[in-house]
Amino acid sequence: MNDRSGTLPDSGLLSPVRAGTPVEEAVCDHAWLQAMLDAEAALARTQARLGTLPQEAAEVITAQARAEHFDLRALALASRETANPVVGLVQALTRQVASVAPGAAEYVHRGSTSQDIFDTAAMLVADRALRLMRVDLRRVIQALAELATHHRDTPMAGRTLALHAVPITFGLKVAGWRKLLLDADLRLARVLDGGLPASLGGAAGTLAGYLEYARLDSEGPFEPDDYLDRLTETFADETGLAHSALPWHALRTPIADLASGLAFTTGALGKLAVDVLSMTRTEVSEIAEPAVAGRGSSSAMPHKLNPVLSTLIRSAALQVPALAAGVTQCLVSDDERSAGVWHAEWQLLRECLRLTGGATHTVVELVEGLVVRPERMAANLELTKSQVVSERIAANLAPRIGKAQAKQALTQASQTAQESGRPLSEILAEAPELQGLFTADKLADLCDPARYTGAAGALVDRAVRPAL
Repeated sequence: MNDRSGTLPDSGLLSPVRAGTPVEEAVCDHAWLQAMLDAEAALARTQARLGTLPQEAAEVITAQARAEHFDLRALALASRETANPVVGLVQALTRQVASVAPGAAEYVHRGSTSQDIFDTAAMLVADRALRLMRVDLRRVIQALAELATHHRDTPMAGRTLALHAVPITFGLKVAGWRKLLLDADLRLARVLDGGLPASLGGAAGTLAGYLEYARLDSEGPFEPDDYLDRLTETFADETGLAHSALPWHALRTPIADLASGLAFTTGALGKLAVDVLSMTRTEVSEIAEPAVAGRGSSSAMPHKLNPVLSTLIRSAALQVPALAAGVTQCLVSDDERSAGVWHAEWQLLRECLRLTGGATHTVVELVEGLVVRPERMAANLELTKSQVVSERIAANLAPRIGKAQAKQALTQASQTAQESGRPLSEILAEAPELQGLFTADKLADLCDPARYTGAAGALVDRAVRPAL
């Protein structure tokens, strides 16, 4: 019989963009529990390195700080009594350590507070998730460089306000996607390199508990300032996180920076996705997602193969900025530790992490398998019968007949071309005010969209050649 009790973990049924991706495992409840245990173990090892906790106790605590020793559901239920999962976990870890080495149990969580452990765990989870994202981003950035170079000179219609504007190249569009993802990767790198700090503050940000236990355990003269520096720096070393000059229980810059980076990343991916969706339309058909048997099928229309990868990415891009705004508003945190504000970050942050990680993983398959159809791009360029180069013709006419008259002549010629379906070059050749100004061959050249892509090729070279 199926379990309908509601105790099953979140399976991703309503969040397919992250279902089955590496980031899902990296931020699941089990991973979060292990990160909290890692923080507890790192604290014990830190205190042992500083001589204020027996080395044997630190070893036992580290060995027993394994998620498989604990009941996730029981810890979740226990957290209702304390408004956070750390209190129950400390009790359970203490019992687990005591079952192996009773004397070591008293050293679990020594001098610490729940938020130190949870915030440190949050940074550990984020660190692991961001590294997965950056692997995917670097892979797709390389694929985009190759794609842009290959299509450096592939002409297509540039579109502004949904309509054909002037010609561009597909390579330039791809180089633009790549630039956004480079910007996203840079932001995530900055967060990783200096913005994911360990958390040590104690009950109210003074580290008093840590210092008091250290003073009591010290065999010689105790220097609080010296111990403070060594404690925070050693804990950062043990966790692999950055050192923070101040406790940040109510100073939520690290969380806000993280949320901002995730929002930007999904936004960058979303730009790519909406361009793919637009260019995949039946009547446009300039590109297509990679074909996989059974993927994209419609429940009602057998002929359809929906662009599911782009759809998944776009869905994440629409969700994460809204969730990140919720995280960022938690900067407005009261007193030295908040009631409800800190707690409100948890689910929002995790959802940001797994949606962004799901999107970065999905975009790799999309870009590496993207089907490009230059022939459709060329055909679509011809839809307006060269009207997409009216800017060029106006620039060549203005010195000869004046700017105002050139615009008027081109407006009339474009309207005639649109109504008649005839090429713009033929209509211009018949215009009385243009007689004798251009040969038929010159007009045909001026009206060729493929010959009016400006600096597109050079821009592609500047953007991507250094990466190849």
